[in-house]
Amino acid sequence: MEIRSMRFKANASAKLADAGLQRNLRKAKGKFVDTRAVAIKEIDDFEGTRRAARDLRDRVLKDLDLWLERFETQATARGATVLWARDGAEICRHVVDIARRHGVKKATKSKSMLSEEAGLNQALAAAGVEPVETDLGEYILQINDNEPPSHIIAPVMHKNVEQVADLFAKTHHKPRKTDIPQLTREAREVLRSHFLTADMGISGGNFLVAETGSVALVTNEGNGRMVTTLPKVHVVITGIEKVIPTLEDLSLLMRLLPRSATGQSISNYFSVLTGVKQPDESDGPEHLYFVLVDNGRADVVGSEYHEMLRCIRCGACMNHCPVYQSIGGHAYGWVYPGPMGSILTPLYAGIENAVDLPNAATLCGQCSAVCPVLIPLPELMRKLREEQVERKLRPLAERLALKAWAWVANRPALYALGTWFAVRYLKWLAGGGDRIRVLAAAPEWTAGRDFPAPQGKTFRELYRQRQP
Repeated sequence: MEIRSMRFKANASAKLADAGLQRNLRKAKGKFVDTRAVAIKEIDDFEGTRRAARDLRDRVLKDLDLWLERFETQATARGATVLWARDGAEICRHVVDIARRHGVKKATKSKSMLSEEAGLNQALAAAGVEPVETDLGEYILQINDNEPPSHIIAPVMHKNVEQVADLFAKTHHKPRKTDIPQLTREAREVLRSHFLTADMGISGGNFLVAETGSVALVTNEGNGRMVTTLPKVHVVITGIEKVIPTLEDLSLLMRLLPRSATGQSISNYFSVLTGVKQPDESDGPEHLYFVLVDNGRADVVGSEYHEMLRCIRCGACMNHCPVYQSIGGHAYGWVYPGPMGSILTPLYAGIENAVDLPNAATLCGQCSAVCPVLIPLPELMRKLREEQVERKLRPLAERLALKAWAWVANRPALYALGTWFAVRYLKWLAGGGDRIRVLAAAPEWTAGRDFPAPQGKTFRELYRQRQP
């Protein structure tokens, strides 16, 4: 997938001006927020559970190489083949080689963010293998000219039922319908033949269990099981940070993941897949491959950003982010949108390729407040901003303004005078009203909204009044 994160400002402006997208975002807004709020009340000690999950993820990351070796040993002992990929190109080479080795002509897919990182569908098509997305949202996007997802859990949330109805009628050559159960049935009928004729299934992995060499998959559609059990070849593509030690650890994280993602106590389908099909088993792959991917993750281990590797991809940070809720996922320009994308994209794709993303947040703190593994997302974005300034990736005028502010802030008397002047200047711009239409010193702030005028007295003035 092409990285377009350097166009964030232009993308965001376009999305804010897209009336259809804004209507769709307003309809979706709050749905995951409300269901999560109800679901976490089912856990007696939610904060204690989050702390335990944070400690578990930190413990694994501290000895990540050892847990990966343990996983490789156990998976291999159960008939799987473990491959390692440095980047997206190596993911594609591995999967194409597997397809050629087994004479694969069609591959069904269950959602994998790593395959999005690698642009795997394009590589498979170029090698003569037909890739078929089978998650309903991903399928809709694939038949819509391979449009990228806008959300990691609900990839097609930026579209409404009328748009999907038009797309299905155009693609399937069947009567147009807008009833959602009928649309999903139509998709099932189309996908059924693909499930039955696919030579290879490709999935992601929510977690890798080291003690058993298993992959855990969490889905709300039965397609995940069809993809992983019907074809003779199953390929799991997942990041190296997804490994956890035991099945008991999996049970801990599964108390948090579905509740944080979709507000469910448990997802509709929860699979723990171990090894290849045995003689006494009725389904399962004859060949199982794990492609464990670095793609920037190893560089984050042990760095000042290592806490981001705790992420279990629930999407709660996106669902609660006022910026994401206003512009949707496509504006961020790569696989991961929202607060998580504002950190992961610079870390994985290079901070120089995502200059605006660490600044694409208000730092309101809602993302860190809801994160099930207590990732300090605003703090990590602030660190990225500092690094950008240190590496001179921000505009010169901005860096000079920050230096000037720091110089003044270290001189209390001068800072107080500057505050006094700034408040009166802003009140003057407001013309006695409560809104500033044009902020002359920073016109971008008022290009798409009014700036609230200062009300009342400054903090220093109020503090002075409270002194004896």
